[in-house]
Amino acid sequence: MSTYFSKIIKAGQRQREFNFRRLSAGPEARYHVDVNDDKGNRLIFNLIKDAGGQWKTTGTDLPEWVYGVEGDLGSSIEEHLSA
Repeated sequence: MSTYFSKIIKAGQRQREFNFRRLSAGPEARYHVDVNDDKGNRLIFNLIKDAGGQWKTTGTDLPEWVYGVEGDLGSSIEEHLSA
């Protein structure tokens, strides 16, 4: 299975390409994620799976549209893992 994949998700009224890279192969599932903002700047953050099984962002000062698609980002990872 590839440790890198990308997925287009609607966020902030736009279709955006989110790039995922698995960071660890241990028991804690963690992914590095990057995406461009509206000005073309690269936003970089991590997603980790919490104790309740939910994927959460670890970055700070991210636009609201990133937090608004946490569930979609987590679903994309789960889809990739089950493929």
